[in-house]
Amino acid sequence: MNPQATLIFITSLMLGTTITISSNHWIMAWTGLEINTLAILPLISKSHHPRAIEAATKYFLTQAAASALVLFSSMTNAWHTGQWDITQLTHPTSCLILTSAIAMKLGLVPFHFWFPEVLQGSPLTTGLILSTIMKLPPIALLYMTSPSLNPALLTTLAILSTALGGWMGLNQTQIRKILAFSSISHLGWMAIIIVYNPKLTLLNFYLYAVMTATIFLTLNTTKVLKLSTLMTAWTKAPSLNTMLLLALLSLAGLPPLTGFLPKWLIIQELTKQDMALAATLISLLSLLSLFFYLRLAYCTAITLPPHTTNHMKQWRTNKPTNVTIAILTTITIMLLPITPMILTIV
Repeated sequence: MNPQATLIFITSLMLGTTITISSNHWIMAWTGLEINTLAILPLISKSHHPRAIEAATKYFLTQAAASALVLFSSMTNAWHTGQWDITQLTHPTSCLILTSAIAMKLGLVPFHFWFPEVLQGSPLTTGLILSTIMKLPPIALLYMTSPSLNPALLTTLAILSTALGGWMGLNQTQIRKILAFSSISHLGWMAIIIVYNPKLTLLNFYLYAVMTATIFLTLNTTKVLKLSTLMTAWTKAPSLNTMLLLALLSLAGLPPLTGFLPKWLIIQELTKQDMALAATLISLLSLLSLFFYLRLAYCTAITLPPHTTNHMKQWRTNKPTNVTIAILTTITIMLLPITPMILTIV
């Protein structure tokens, strides 16, 4: 793609995200979401492969439907209360419609079917944008409307997302699909706590974005898309693959890595809210996703001869590791000891 065109699309993405996050009026928030959707479509379909075009079409249709629902819920609320302010969403029907719309935007269960397909049809860099930056505006809207939302509905969506995200990722061999189901599972953790402690949701999202960025950029460097090619990638950049192993375990939420921090705080907060059953359930369901993270980790670093594969070994590269990957990997692995400092900032 033309560099000038890429720059325009990336700038539009930043603009759309900023407009939605900083707006008080529903129409401005909706405008930001629309700019975002239109800016990401060329980035998804830039390879002109039929699968990429299909992914872009699916993405456009689901996002258009979700945007229409956002507009509908805000209009219903304005009809009943005379308020267009985002924080004044008080009408129960509007809250339900908005929760459905944001669930569709994010890819929460039962509106999750589009996300793995779209991620599979996109390049790795676009997949990273879809998994991180594109999730920020809907989460910001949830954050702003969190006092009015229905806790029972969100808890149900969250537990279903964690269950299906883990369960459907078990038999996947395509790494982008595995990361899509991982994203759905993590969104479940964010959705369950948004009503009780919205700042924890934002902290979880930021840490998830950092961990996912590490994995996507590492895979992009080693040019790996399937489990079978991941098994032979250790010959190309052994040190980078070791870091990928730790990043995957961090994304799984194993202590003493960064990924354990948001899970620990969310379980603690749920227990304080007398939701010990939900906390137990969501913790047990996250064991499903732990299985496929461990499988990825096994394929990353532990598969050595005599476990032969049909793929040829790759030449080792002498290129130094990207500084961005180095910084992101450090954050992904080593943030747990400074939890008290993070909590004082949050």
